Amino acid sequence: MSRTIHSQPAHMRQASIEHAHRELMLKLDGEPSVRELADAVGVSPSTISLQLKLMRARGVDIRTRGWRRRRQCPHCGGDL
Repeated sequence: MSRTIHSQPAHMRQASIEHAHRELMLKLDGEPSVRELADAVGVSPSTISLQLKLMRARGVDIRTRGWRRRRQCPHCGGDL
């Protein structure tokens, strides 16, 4: 990549994260941590966390080791 991830549009950053996630899933034989994703992409873990949050809001479910879904009530769906 000739440009850094910070100067890329959001969809390009997210595509880089998705690609790194796939590669790490194969290499590690499981879900990577946020820190491992950050090292692979070349950004800080907080940048990865923000992008994953935005991606999950769009419906793209990228799981990382240590990530937990919010606990929700089985009856009303509200947060516990």
